[in-house]
Amino acid sequence: MAARTGIGFTALDNGFAAVDDTAAVQAVCDSFDETVIWDVAAKWMAIVPYPFTAGDAAAGYRYEVSVLQAEFSLTQVLDAPVTGRIFFEQVIRDNLDIGRPDQVGLIFARRIIRKGPRATPGRFRTRVITEGVVPTLHIDYKHSKIKQYHKEGKALRTETTINDSRDFGIGKRLDNLPALRAVGFQATRRLLDVEKLSHDPADGQAAIAQITRPVITQTGTRVAGLRLGDPRAHALLAALCVLRLLPRGFANRDLRPILAQLPGVPAESITPGKMTYDLRRLRQHGLIERIPRTFRYQITDTGLARALFLTRLHDRFLRTGLASLAGPADGSRDLAAATRAYTTAVNDLTRQAGLAA
Repeated sequence: MAARTGIGFTALDNGFAAVDDTAAVQAVCDSFDETVIWDVAAKWMAIVPYPFTAGDAAAGYRYEVSVLQAEFSLTQVLDAPVTGRIFFEQVIRDNLDIGRPDQVGLIFARRIIRKGPRATPGRFRTRVITEGVVPTLHIDYKHSKIKQYHKEGKALRTETTINDSRDFGIGKRLDNLPALRAVGFQATRRLLDVEKLSHDPADGQAAIAQITRPVITQTGTRVAGLRLGDPRAHALLAALCVLRLLPRGFANRDLRPILAQLPGVPAESITPGKMTYDLRRLRQHGLIERIPRTFRYQITDTGLARALFLTRLHDRFLRTGLASLAGPADGSRDLAAATRAYTTAVNDLTRQAGLAA
């Protein structure tokens, strides 16, 4: 319909990734109602055999169109698709308890009775199903369910499917479709309202990229990022934690001895050109800023927070954990022992299944 009416759009399977006129597309979608379905059904009913006699028709017997299954979907296109999978996997981790009856009752706006002769039938549960490498979140309520997944790496797709309209006190005849549509979209919106995130993983991904990826300045100069694990990069981050204590900021000559001491290299090996290069990296990545009308710098609040975190992560977690994995599997190397035990169990299962090469 969008193509027929001349509205420019980018397709996303059975949805829209982008449109030129959002209001016009929404109007097209809203125009697809029960009258359109009835017109299509009427064409077929004029062709199929008609068993009713004239007397039956006069008595009010005729074909009726009923709703066997109705699906209502919402596609939210992400402005940064590359972080979509990270975001959705965090949604799954933080919301596995949505399948509890009290949560399901909130989503579908229905009272759940747990015990007694009028107990609400059906299973209320949350399932995570992985097909290939794309996980989907399924929430069940009676004969209805909500499915949520990361669609084609670009959008968050939420689909509410109702298989029995009587679960919501609505009849099956086609003229009940507007009421059913209201229930379906309300459930979708309530699910999104109920879902909570402990943190925004997209922000974390953006912060990692801001530090580790190269920056292209307005003049076209490429400034290298600070790669995690690089000794020089971590020496710079550790130096920032020390220089933060200087009330008047720091200059090139203040950074040079600390930067030489941390990796254990002679101070004369760090040339003025290298220092200028490192200061440019720190400044372009937002870790330091220049004090106006001086040649001194101060560490930004963001720079201090990220320098502290990444230094601790490298020195206390990564280095310690990798040392444990590389060591012998004795009592003092629990991580290495657990890894080897898991690998052995997987290999044994593979041999038992006859899958070993």
